Amino acid sequence: MSRLFPVLARPLLAVALFAALPTAVMAGEPGDRIDGSPVIEKLDVATMPSGKTRLWLRVDDNEIGQGYYVPIIVVKGAQPGPRFLLTAGIHGDELNGIGVIHQLVEGLDPATMKGTLIAMPGLNAPGLRNSTRAFTGGHNGSGDNLNRLIPRDPHVQGDEGNAAQRYARRLWSRVFTGNTDFAIDLHTQSRGGAYPAYVFVATPVAKRIAMMLRPDSVYVNAGIDGAVEDMLNANAIPAVTYELGGAEVFDNAMIARGLRGVRNVMIDRGMLPGKPDIRDPEPFLGNVVTNVDSPRGGWAQLRVKLNQYVKKGDVLAVVTDPFGRTIATLTAPLDARVAGLGTDPRTQPGDMVVRLLSWDDSLPCKRDGCPSTVTPIKAR
Repeated sequence: MSRLFPVLARPLLAVALFAALPTAVMAGEPGDRIDGSPVIEKLDVATMPSGKTRLWLRVDDNEIGQGYYVPIIVVKGAQPGPRFLLTAGIHGDELNGIGVIHQLVEGLDPATMKGTLIAMPGLNAPGLRNSTRAFTGGHNGSGDNLNRLIPRDPHVQGDEGNAAQRYARRLWSRVFTGNTDFAIDLHTQSRGGAYPAYVFVATPVAKRIAMMLRPDSVYVNAGIDGAVEDMLNANAIPAVTYELGGAEVFDNAMIARGLRGVRNVMIDRGMLPGKPDIRDPEPFLGNVVTNVDSPRGGWAQLRVKLNQYVKKGDVLAVVTDPFGRTIATLTAPLDARVAGLGTDPRTQPGDMVVRLLSWDDSLPCKRDGCPSTVTPIKAR
């Protein structure tokens, strides 16, 4: 009997442990756990205890009847305060934001924190598994861009549409809405390209978040319909997109830059004690993005670097044929700052080689944000 007793006691202990969890975050099949962390189908941070809680969101079924699971870390402070949604990996080849979240959570002490952090280090489970930008699930093609499928309507539940639409809508309805006072969505440039530290801003309130992040550049624009940032802003939840370098790496310098900025935002919002670290220069502001594309296919050889200022007519890159002979010279069409580069020299006709950021006072988006009359462009 003494050898059997621990075996019999384990199920009772598991039941007792689950009984202590908030019922509002229990999964459809109570008792499910992955690597010791509870599985949920909907998040309600109001019911969560103080401290750090690690959960799995079961978003939907995959093509073999198993689940798509997204990790969530809820850090709830000892004192009330704002609810901060921090997401990364909605594109499966963009990883630096995941590194930012891991380091941020590790360094937080809930005892000295106000409010709640909802951190999601890996939104696009199938894309991350396949190292693809898109939601690459099943056998029906390359998949859809989840960051063009987030709904605007706060009442959407995610029970209709194709697999990618359902997945995006369930992230929205089961975590984002009802749990968020402000948000930062962490990205990088996708495979074959690189960004500096680069923030997209749509509203005056979001501009404050951008300035605390202290990126190299801020692009003031109305955004894109279906993007996390822009659909949150459309529902009066201030949000920005923060691009941190290039794809498929943990770039320690970029992760440190992102971590510093996110902590600044939390300090500015009263969630953490201390003063913001503003050692990084004030960012360059632009409201016009100009892509300089290659007219020919071949080998692109860059002549500029990220954050470099260029004048109209400056050579940005040359394209050579298979023998190394120059077949195209790309020049700057206006005075601007380099805000993106194609890092893969293999270039097809029409590929972006250099992205420029500049300012135009005649446009409706001003230095403090865009007016409400300017709406996000429709996703392509």
